[in-house]
Amino acid sequence: MLPPPIVFDLNDVKQKLSLQLRPLQRSFQFWVRAIDIYTGYKVFQLRVNFEKDVLKQEAMWERQHELAADKIFSMCSDLGGFFLKIAQIVGKPDLAPAAWVKRLVTLCDQAPATSFHTVKLVLENELGLGIDDVFDRFDVEPLGSASIAQVHRARLKGDKGDVVVKVQHPGVQDLMMTDIRNLQAFALYMQKTDIKFDLYSVTREMEKQIGYEFDFMREASAMERIRKFLYKINRRTPVSVPRVIRDMVTRYSAQHLT
Repeated sequence: MLPPPIVFDLNDVKQKLSLQLRPLQRSFQFWVRAIDIYTGYKVFQLRVNFEKDVLKQEAMWERQHELAADKIFSMCSDLGGFFLKIAQIVGKPDLAPAAWVKRLVTLCDQAPATSFHTVKLVLENELGLGIDDVFDRFDVEPLGSASIAQVHRARLKGDKGDVVVKVQHPGVQDLMMTDIRNLQAFALYMQKTDIKFDLYSVTREMEKQIGYEFDFMREASAMERIRKFLYKINRRTPVSVPRVIRDMVTRYSAQHLT
């Protein structure tokens, strides 16, 4: 008797291959764009030295910053994730050229949302139950989406009040760690060639702090401590901290009462 034929799910193979290649593709996109921005400034530095008029030099620098800001905006917008956080940090006064700040500040609310189908799969995998077994209502459209997670309004079975469900974007942690490693390598190069500042240590601290944001159980514990502390000090807290539903908090999803 012949063994049953092996059946390959082509779509499944494509999806797995895409996930494996995604960090490499992302690294390639970063380095192509980062080198373009960097070399643009290096070529400009040579060109601006031929201009002796100080006011004209300042105007040239302003134009160069505007050109670079457009490229940085495009990179952060296209790659998303960690680079949206970078845009949020850089897009503040006194941290970058004014042209960069003006362009990047508009990126703060542009994190793309994960599809409801994927959100449903994440929740059901994390909770071990079907979404219809847990919720009477679950809004398909998210209330908002950030670089790490997005939130949905929902109502638990048998409850009268709404909850906010926070769900992590699948695969975002691996992508962000790839982004940070690339940025650290770029920072080390910049320290050796162009700047007298320990930029690498800054990226290391960013890696540490962002790593905490992926652990929703740690976040839930912190929210509970803050809530109890504020209540203890004020009795009627001036700040509203959502109450965590502890038995519905997992590594990648969390439920909070509104």
